[in-house]
Amino acid sequence: MHNCPRRFPSGVRSAWICWILLGLVLFPGSGLARIYIDVNAPSIPKFNIAIPDFKSMAPTADHAHLSTELPAVLSNDLVLSGYFNAMDKGAFLEETGEGLTANSINFKNWSVIGAELLVKGGYACVGSRLEVEIRLFDVFWGRQILGKRALGDIKRRRRLMHRLSNEIILKLTGHEGIFLTKLAFVDDSSGKREICISDYDGFNVRQATTDKSIALFPCWSPDGRYLAYSSYGHMRRAFRRKDMGKQAGPILYLKDLSTGKVRVLSSQPGLNTGAAWAPDGKQIALTMSHEGNPDIFTIDLQGRILKHLVKHWGIDVSPSFSPDGKRLAFVSNRSGSPQIYILDVDGRQVKRLTYQGRYNTSPAWSPLNRIAFVSRMEGNFDICTIGPDGGGFKRLTDNRSDDEEPCWSPDGRYLMFTSDREGSYHLYIMNANGQNQRKITSMKGNQTAPSWAPD
Repeated sequence: MHNCPRRFPSGVRSAWICWILLGLVLFPGSGLARIYIDVNAPSIPKFNIAIPDFKSMAPTADHAHLSTELPAVLSNDLVLSGYFNAMDKGAFLEETGEGLTANSINFKNWSVIGAELLVKGGYACVGSRLEVEIRLFDVFWGRQILGKRALGDIKRRRRLMHRLSNEIILKLTGHEGIFLTKLAFVDDSSGKREICISDYDGFNVRQATTDKSIALFPCWSPDGRYLAYSSYGHMRRAFRRKDMGKQAGPILYLKDLSTGKVRVLSSQPGLNTGAAWAPDGKQIALTMSHEGNPDIFTIDLQGRILKHLVKHWGIDVSPSFSPDGKRLAFVSNRSGSPQIYILDVDGRQVKRLTYQGRYNTSPAWSPLNRIAFVSRMEGNFDICTIGPDGGGFKRLTDNRSDDEEPCWSPDGRYLMFTSDREGSYHLYIMNANGQNQRKITSMKGNQTAPSWAPD
């Protein structure tokens, strides 16, 4: 057996990388080693990955900016995944004329600067169409791990690169990437609170509501077609008509993202807020107060009340379904302070989940059956996670700031949350274990209440 390469640091990282590189699994019919990243490990050492500028493969020099723009998207995706360190281009020793194939690359030049993985790319533009080719190499072995081509519209080049980033993640981890997913969130940069939609990385922001009022709590349907949200827009319209009516609280709306049509889903007197879709997409849980106390109900997609799920003298808010739809996490102050509780939807049995901390809110149930929530600790709000049985409590954030409103990625391996660690509230992403916390929005004003669309 070969010795583990000396270029890796000593200790656990060296042993781990040696194991994955030398515990070879052969590609069918190729004889090439496959590198695996164990995404379920408690802590994952990051690979040093070099991504030089892409080469134009066209006879003309049109769209020269793509040589740096395309790899920048790829690099940002891989860094946000938490599995890679993107190396500084200033350290590259790339030789003139170095191509995209293994026999044209001087791997020693990449190895000496500490690169473990290398991505080579080329592109060509024909009219409005863009073709990109990438090749991923294991630097130590000098072998190609992955080769992919993608074709798309130049205007949608970020999406094209997200597709290729997903291919890299799939090859190295065996799991689909998150790079083609979408976010919905509340933005107040216009002076009003409107719902916006963006790519997972905060790019391509577009406004989804035009209420010119206060829109709150966006929530995607399981099939990604609809967006439920609460809004006070009717209050603005009623004020203009000088007819305030009986409805002084927020109304729950449903927007069909394929047609753009918006309709009222629930307009009971009082609160209609905090919508959470059941996994089957046929019903929604929300807090309503038309009976006097804020309780949790379920409604169908025509707004008809199905069940009065949680009825108590305390305030019950923020429902979140389990992956199988049989249980519901929610917040109640029935014990004197806000805490997370779990309801058996069929048996109506309720048990308290959180005991760490005197103020726990905003539960979000992961597709991998773990619950994220917000806990006030040492004067600030932090993101924590816990098992649905009450075990495995873990604090993920620890800053002199407020970190709030967690939501899970469709695969349950990442969390999006909002934080004021730089003054205003912006959206941040982190791995499910709390590592690799990075800001993804830098817009004016505040971005809050993220909701991650299904894959």
